[in-house]
Amino acid sequence: MHPHPPDEPRVSWVPLILLAVAQFMVVLDITIVNVALPSIGEDVGLSGPDLQWVVTVYVLLTGGLLLLGGRLADVLERRVVFLAGLSVFTVASLLSGLAETPGTLIGARALQGVGAALLTPAALSLVTGIYAGRQRTAALTAWSAIGSAGAAVGVVLGGVLTTALSWEWIFLVNVPVGATAALLALRVLPANRPAAGRSLDLPGALLVVGGLVVLVYAIEGAAEHGWGSARTLVLGGLAIALLAAFARVEALARQPLMPPAVWRIRSLTGGGALMLVVTGILVGTFFLNSLYLQQVLGSSALETGLGFLPFALAIGIGAHVAARLLPKAGSRVLAATGMALVAAGAIALAAAPDRASYAADLLPGLLALGLGTGLVFPSASVAAMHDVGHHEAGLAAGMLSTAHELGAALGVAVLAAVAGAGGAAGYEDGFLVAAGIAIASAAVALVAAPSVKPAHGARAMAH
Repeated sequence: MHPHPPDEPRVSWVPLILLAVAQFMVVLDITIVNVALPSIGEDVGLSGPDLQWVVTVYVLLTGGLLLLGGRLADVLERRVVFLAGLSVFTVASLLSGLAETPGTLIGARALQGVGAALLTPAALSLVTGIYAGRQRTAALTAWSAIGSAGAAVGVVLGGVLTTALSWEWIFLVNVPVGATAALLALRVLPANRPAAGRSLDLPGALLVVGGLVVLVYAIEGAAEHGWGSARTLVLGGLAIALLAAFARVEALARQPLMPPAVWRIRSLTGGGALMLVVTGILVGTFFLNSLYLQQVLGSSALETGLGFLPFALAIGIGAHVAARLLPKAGSRVLAATGMALVAAGAIALAAAPDRASYAADLLPGLLALGLGTGLVFPSASVAAMHDVGHHEAGLAAGMLSTAHELGAALGVAVLAAVAGAGGAAGYEDGFLVAAGIAIASAAVALVAAPSVKPAHGARAMAH
């Protein structure tokens, strides 16, 4: 550890630990649910494509409202916004664990997403406001590790809780943690003076969330009604109209959620697109594999969770390798290589026989997919932030996080719809579509993505 300069007073790590625990719960609830999906479906009465809403609605509301949550953290006191988000998330976790009907569970999960969208940006704002200098660097490094740790712990903890207790406990475990964190937050988190002259873009937030929800609903129903059905086309048209209205509102708003000028930063849009695609494939294939392992191969929830652990560890290894290689190879080569590995992994999963062996048929594909994803995450982050000015860094980071969450929602929706329409061969079709998207993304990245070579390595956040 380097000694702190005299003008850089050391601040207690207790606030960081508290904020990290709260954020860990938010990240955990993306992966922990996947392993429990078959048990949830049986008890609550969800089946087929509808089951994906347990995952999708959470990440959809989180991603759609993330920028609004960040703006609220600027306009209001950050501690108040954090406590509001934590309280909503905790209450929604309780409602999710007590849910007995599909509507109640999906509604509670949506409320969890709203809480997460308030909690996450407020917590990160508090971290950057509390710490300075080397402590801030250390705090942000620890913060960036929460995503990978949450994914790895979530897959195992979901299996343990579902097997040892019941699926309800994957949600109920948040309640005592959230309540304790809220009480401690009142004692250890500092108050701050809200920024003056900031306003909220509520019409923009409502339009973008509405457009995305309708779009996912259209995709989800395509498996049953057909991609060319009147229902799918009408809902798709409505989604496009809502998103077009959102773009128009942003162009006219005094303080828009997504300023049009930011969209013209090529590196940001390219890196954000890569982040959206790779997250969509990652979470979508996670969803399909969870159902395949339990419903087709008959694995228990615990066996499924442990089976995903090498996958999660491979992501961390890939991210570590990318951080080492970025200064030499550059973001373009690593992103294209990562997407090629993702495609190879998805093809391997599609080629698995009906009664696949985990070690021989599934593990190689999972490892390739995990390593490829790990290469793409930091490459996309570094490329996205390369041409962003200092005064736009916070907004750009928020847009990158939004792309991550929305990619998860769209990935599950698309791959679940493809799998649902494919009948007995649905899983194979889903993985093949994922492979096709990855191959196309690798080609686009190789041709069009900016090649950034950070001078001293990368410690890019993957989430």
